[in-house]
Amino acid sequence: MLNKNVSLKREISLIQATSINMIDMVGIGPFVVMPLVIRIMGNNLFLWAWVFGAITALMDGMIWSELGAMYPAAGGSYNFLREAYGKKWGRMMSFLFVWQTCLQAPLVVASASIGFSQYFCYLVPLNPLQRKLVSGAVVLLVIFLLYRKIETIGKISVLLWTGVITIILWIIVSGFTHSQVAYSCLPGPHDSFSGIGFSLLLGQASVKTIYSYLGYYNVCHLGGEIRNPSRNIPLSIFISIFGIAILYLCMNVSIVSVIPWQEAVKSDFIVSSFMERIYGTRAAMLATVLVLWIAFASLFAIVLGYSRIPFAAAADGSFFPVFARLHPTKGFPHISLLFIGGVGFLFSFMFKLTDVISAILAMRILVQFVAQAIGVVLLRRRNGTENLPFKMWLYPLPVLFSVMIWLFVFYSTGRVAVLGLLLAIGGVLVFYLTRNLWKGPDMGLVSR
Repeated sequence: MLNKNVSLKREISLIQATSINMIDMVGIGPFVVMPLVIRIMGNNLFLWAWVFGAITALMDGMIWSELGAMYPAAGGSYNFLREAYGKKWGRMMSFLFVWQTCLQAPLVVASASIGFSQYFCYLVPLNPLQRKLVSGAVVLLVIFLLYRKIETIGKISVLLWTGVITIILWIIVSGFTHSQVAYSCLPGPHDSFSGIGFSLLLGQASVKTIYSYLGYYNVCHLGGEIRNPSRNIPLSIFISIFGIAILYLCMNVSIVSVIPWQEAVKSDFIVSSFMERIYGTRAAMLATVLVLWIAFASLFAIVLGYSRIPFAAAADGSFFPVFARLHPTKGFPHISLLFIGGVGFLFSFMFKLTDVISAILAMRILVQFVAQAIGVVLLRRRNGTENLPFKMWLYPLPVLFSVMIWLFVFYSTGRVAVLGLLLAIGGVLVFYLTRNLWKGPDMGLVSR
């Protein structure tokens, strides 16, 4: 059982949960990734990589919704894997998730902060050292804002989400009302949807787009703080996926209707260049400031969600006990927050943005996404479906599609996939070497 002396308050509403998901999903990702996706595809079919990313998110979102509604506690996948794989394998699988989270979560934090500093250069030219200082300062500011009660954080999330949606809608409306280029996502005379070559390019491009969709499950990490979780967790996931998919597709079409895709592929500041062409330099600078708002909002949601994972494992007796501590007056896991934010701060000085995107996916896919999808099948066979608050649609098709898609994406990460394998193997070795140190139970039953 979870440690009953360590409890979180259910203060996050549906709109706040959806806001946290959506600001996590958007971030700096689509703005820095869009030129990369076009460059990989090399033609006007790049939009299909964004469609593929949305389908992947929807299939996987059904799995997260079923599990999140059934086991609404802090930690998300930590609890799901522990429950699904039972007494024999559950502790190891959940440990592997926390193990990889302690490395890839700070990488996600670093990617968001590095992307922030990259776009900041449109406003103020910076040398490499100055970029690192900016990215590090942003992480520290986020930690400062999150160091408070969860009900206050929920309100901040809605404010940040409002700004994110407003900015994206401005981009979309501007593009459609100032269209200068005819764009079509259908194949031309020399393009084809078939063939191994297209599939490989789509896979490589989708690694980037899927990165931009990640975050639809953030609400599951905060499951112990969500009101009416059996209803609000699935709703927030699906609202986030459908809403962001529509916004991404419209935004891509809007931008390449003003800046031809052949030209957009070369831009480091695609939104800034887009606004400069329509409204001039001042508007472009304002748009850049607003993109930075989005990047900051995403970083806020990322650190918030991931800080609950080491806490959940420690509260369950399966990780260092210090991470189970709650702030004595504000009631949030402050040690876990400081760890994720602090390591992310260090990583923001160590890596480049292009180095971390594929690494983030490669680290997650096997332990988190694939193992979790298989876990749903195991849970249904063991427990049946009568008590499920939410049942995924068209089962088992979402599970089958999800596993196939994730394995395809894992292969598409190329050499970085080896990093994911090594991380998993290393986690297994560490678990068996240290398992006698943990005093937690063999099976964690997550209270509803």
